[in-house]
Amino acid sequence: MASSLFTRRLVHSSFSISYKPQVFTSLLNKKLFYSRPKHTHTTLKTSSSQSPCVMSSLAAGRRADYSTLSVSPKEPVVSVDWLHANLREPDLKVLDASWYMPDEQRNPFQEYQVAHIPGALFFDVDGVADRTTNLPHMLPSEEAFAAAVSALGLENKDGLVVYDGKGIFSAARVWWMFRVFGHDRVWVLDGGLPRWRASGYDVESSASGDAILKASAASEAIEKVYQGQVVGPTTFQTKFQPHLIWTLEQVKRNIEEGTYQLVDARSKAR
Repeated sequence: MASSLFTRRLVHSSFSISYKPQVFTSLLNKKLFYSRPKHTHTTLKTSSSQSPCVMSSLAAGRRADYSTLSVSPKEPVVSVDWLHANLREPDLKVLDASWYMPDEQRNPFQEYQVAHIPGALFFDVDGVADRTTNLPHMLPSEEAFAAAVSALGLENKDGLVVYDGKGIFSAARVWWMFRVFGHDRVWVLDGGLPRWRASGYDVESSASGDAILKASAASEAIEKVYQGQVVGPTTFQTKFQPHLIWTLEQVKRNIEEGTYQLVDARSKAR
């Protein structure tokens, strides 16, 4: 299917940004990270004989140089500005990992086809899962995960940015899945698709035939693994990180021993 792109004009200049950062604590990795305030003072570089022009605006701040070298695998999130600046990097892939609660009656794949970040692939949270249990979206085996993401066209050299349609919900789950299987170059998009659109950035209004075929191929590949069938070439190698997941037996033992604090992160209604 043809992709329809809503475009807007961007003016590219060389800027350096001066601002006083706000400091927040990251709950994911227990370290500090910085967030730029909404209005920044941006200095336009000029020749040495001229005084710099100073502007204060969010739009000006977006024209900064968000280099791919400026983000570390140790950081869990990237901003929409950073993604927009690096969207065309060949080794950067974007995944729409939207998923919704059953009572919301929303179809994430249909919504992906209606609007998604340009070039994004659809990652099926329910599909890339353990097929040997009736429990929903349980973590698949290493072989199954490798087969599914390889079918999506992903490689170990790729940097991955994951987002969802609610802002931050299911994207963090997929971020964790990649890290469990040894891929550190993965980040959650801060604010997800809602913030991307609110910032005025482009969305594609239909999915390409290639993207739809890859989503279907990923589901077929993981099914073949659990049926003992041969799958296509694997472009993604996993390296399981057992310290990032607990088994049911570990949880039961901890309830008795009380070594660690168990946290129920579900909503109050659940």
